[in-house]
Amino acid sequence: MKNKKIIDVDLIIFDLDGTLVDSKKGIVDAVNFTLRKLGLNEKPFGEIVSFIGAGINSLIRKAIGERNRGLFNKGISIFEDYYKKHAAVKSRLYSHVEDVLEYFKSKLMFVVTNRRKDMALVTLNSLGIYKYFKDIISGDDESCLKPSACPLNKVLKFNIDKRRSIIVGDMDLDILSGKKAGILTCAVTYGIGKKEDIMKAEPDYIIDDVAELKGIIK
Repeated sequence: MKNKKIIDVDLIIFDLDGTLVDSKKGIVDAVNFTLRKLGLNEKPFGEIVSFIGAGINSLIRKAIGERNRGLFNKGISIFEDYYKKHAAVKSRLYSHVEDVLEYFKSKLMFVVTNRRKDMALVTLNSLGIYKYFKDIISGDDESCLKPSACPLNKVLKFNIDKRRSIIVGDMDLDILSGKKAGILTCAVTYGIGKKEDIMKAEPDYIIDDVAELKGIIK
């Protein structure tokens, strides 16, 4: 754990994919289903995982490639329809997530994700953890995505002291968003993001297990 100082926090903001939920398999399956339906070749697991993080539009654009940009709208529709029906089967909570959410249930907690809200709700509800969160700030507005401070600023409108607020995420864009918003940042190393990218973003805390938040936040 980087920085062992214990902090008093009122607001905890969680990223979704790669932080709370291991959704890689479900997303990869949905992307490859979409590619097949579009008459395109499937892509390797690792390549598709590298596309995750910047929202569904970015995911599908990268998956179909610039040459096939005319298939973008159809691809989005196919992906969304398939993912909503199958996401719950292929997604799982990372170890200790539900325990940590229960432990901090007296805190104000939000999910801030670059996913679209309806797709985030499917996953959070299917895994039984939506009840822990005040709201979801989602990626429906492409002009307000992480690493911008914009989505976090929507949460901070709740008159929260920035010095008592923290974002927990697995990618550099989560950490960069938190820094731009002026709040504390905590990176997890078990998710989708590359550790070297996370380190470059210089989070205030780095943890290998979400359970370590109990030793950081009082």
